[in-house]
Amino acid sequence: MAVSADHIREKLIKELEAVHVDVEDTSPERCAASFKVLVVSAQFEGKSLLQRHRMVNMCLAEELKTIHAFEQKTLTPEHWDKMKQH
Repeated sequence: MAVSADHIREKLIKELEAVHVDVEDTSPERCAASFKVLVVSAQFEGKSLLQRHRMVNMCLAEELKTIHAFEQKTLTPEHWDKMKQH
């Protein structure tokens, strides 16, 4: 079963209480084998980059079994606001 961008987005919003999630299918032909995500969550506050990525990986553990490549950017709401201003 192929994983959809919508499925990934909904799961990250629900499980990490993300306030913003962008999911891009970066695979050729959009075949759901490669994704790039941006996740903004207050749950990332006080966490290192490695801890944040582990949180996302744990959330999507089942989905990652069928995904060939996965790139993630994880931000706190404060960092997201600063990034949007630039």
